[in-house]
Amino acid sequence: MINTKNLSRNKPIGVFDSGVGGLTVFKEIKKVLPGEDIIYLGDTARLPYGNKSRKTIIRFTIENILFLLKKKVKLIIIACNTSSSLALDYIKKIFSLPIIGVIEPAVKKAVEVSLNKKIGVIGTKSTIESKIYERLILKKEKKAKVYSLSCPLFVPLVEEGFVKGRITQMIIRFYLKKLKGKIDTLILGCTHYPLLKKEISSYLKEVKLIDSANSVAEEVRILLENLNLLNNKKKPVYRFYVSDDPQGFFKTAKFFLKDRIEREQVYLADV
Repeated sequence: MINTKNLSRNKPIGVFDSGVGGLTVFKEIKKVLPGEDIIYLGDTARLPYGNKSRKTIIRFTIENILFLLKKKVKLIIIACNTSSSLALDYIKKIFSLPIIGVIEPAVKKAVEVSLNKKIGVIGTKSTIESKIYERLILKKEKKAKVYSLSCPLFVPLVEEGFVKGRITQMIIRFYLKKLKGKIDTLILGCTHYPLLKKEISSYLKEVKLIDSANSVAEEVRILLENLNLLNNKKKPVYRFYVSDDPQGFFKTAKFFLKDRIEREQVYLADV
């Protein structure tokens, strides 16, 4: 149950991911809620999350949440599909502030836009093996046909800045040829993957691509509105924390956000 007793509209929104992928969510939150302070945590020291056990993911998730709670956030977005799939239900029983994952908003959107209900899901090994997308899709649409596929090389590609070019195209074809001609909608089940959207769309030309960033931002807006916690600050503050290599994150974030970001906004986090 959400407890708003110690929450204030002036407190920041907390967002965390295993690396830079969650910046796709950060960018949408900033656009949809321009008056909100945002604290972003990238657990770059322990990246990637996608090949780790549920027990480890739950531990990492709790540690990240505890770090953000020290920053006095009013709401936390788990901008990581692996954490959302393996840890969200568990941690909601522990913490009383609002916590939102990235999976349900994407599922809702995919079921809405798919014409033939043949839906593909790509994600990390842990996310796909959890079968959470398949369960939620079939819960909303019993007649849906779900094709799930793990794409373990996509996260390293994004983290290293290979979001376009021949190498990226070859890897995308290697994985997604198994889905070509079978689906009309594809859920990008990792917050890193939208950064590959242009190349994926070029290969799967007739397929609608769903990423959760915009859907999550809208869900956050509605929730904050209902809880009377919306902030309308004229000059919001954005801070970025990483568990390793702040300089590397700064360079990557600057490139992906296509926005002005100062080196002084990036801090080293102890999680």
